Amino acid sequence: MKSFFLIRYGEISLKGANQNLFLDKLKANIKTQLKGKKTVITGRIGRFYLSCESEYHEDVVAVLKQVPGIVAFSPAIRVEKDKDKILEAAMKYAERYDVKSQGKLFKAEVRRIDKSFEPRSYDMACALGGVFLDKYPDLKVDVRCPDWTINLEIREEAYLYAYNIPGIGGLPVGCAGRGMLLLSGGIDSPVAGYLMARRGLHVDAIYFHTHPFTSEKSLDKVKALAKILSRYVPRLKLHVVPFTELQVKIKQEAPPDETTLLSRAVMMWIADRIAKAEKGLCLITGESLSQVASQTPESLRFTGSTTDLPILRPLIGLDKQQIIAIANQIQTYETSIQPHPDCCTLFAPAHPVIRPKMEPLQESLDKLQINELVIQTIKKTDKQMAAEL
Repeated sequence: MKSFFLIRYGEISLKGANQNLFLDKLKANIKTQLKGKKTVITGRIGRFYLSCESEYHEDVVAVLKQVPGIVAFSPAIRVEKDKDKILEAAMKYAERYDVKSQGKLFKAEVRRIDKSFEPRSYDMACALGGVFLDKYPDLKVDVRCPDWTINLEIREEAYLYAYNIPGIGGLPVGCAGRGMLLLSGGIDSPVAGYLMARRGLHVDAIYFHTHPFTSEKSLDKVKALAKILSRYVPRLKLHVVPFTELQVKIKQEAPPDETTLLSRAVMMWIADRIAKAEKGLCLITGESLSQVASQTPESLRFTGSTTDLPILRPLIGLDKQQIIAIANQIQTYETSIQPHPDCCTLFAPAHPVIRPKMEPLQESLDKLQINELVIQTIKKTDKQMAAEL
């Protein structure tokens, strides 16, 4: 027996003449995330229909919960527009999806988009409800506050479903271009990447690795975070930058209180070059205003001065508890808190500058004379598909 799903999208319906571009991207993203599992997706205004072999049912549910652009979806049954066949299918649906476990109070709701269908909506709802009452005598009809609703839509065919599974909403990944996420091993940056993906941005990630000062376990943690993000972002790539030589040079030659800001500025510099090579339109960071010394307005001004790309900071006005709540929701939190520090933590000065002035910091950066080293570092960067990590 095949599984069948009715998929709803929301914000896409507001896109007017461009709507088909968004719908094509959403359909392609669903297919990509279900690669290797034979599915058929068809569509009409306001929804998609997806059918697959029943053995893939749980896999499809897991994917549809995590694809940006989907507001909700329902396991459903598609049946010919015939009263007797509809009632027979309703019983099969009830048995397959155990609707009785949803509660004892229910109602039947019928929408006849095809007005030529007989009987009329009210009479069909009564017949539909009667079938359930005959089979399950302990059920009761409650049209005001039901525990669950058996829905019947009469369109080009008849569609039966009893509950909705929420999606994450937003827009399909890729419809807003491509951006580069500065991904650390912390809590914040994976959340930032997720939020931007949910707004339609295709996100790739870049990580600055300082072996042997940071262990391979730190790198493994970042790879795990990238793989989790790839559940939401099809074809997410992770760029691993060998940052040790640059980090050591900054540590040895720069004023101690400026090392964090100079390191961040150089990371932005490298991320800018790699993003442009990947046709990226912006950079994404997990910075939250005044959370740490490098995230004051003055610090952000300097660290962003090494790129002319827009820097998206979706967490800028959130506090830590709000960020943690999203991290738990997207299942990155437990990985992020593993005790394997990144280079920003290991090389942080005891007393960092908090209200830096642009000119002295720019002079410190220029004195490092690292242009050629930056170029060589970029050439050594490793790139992998996150889903394959």
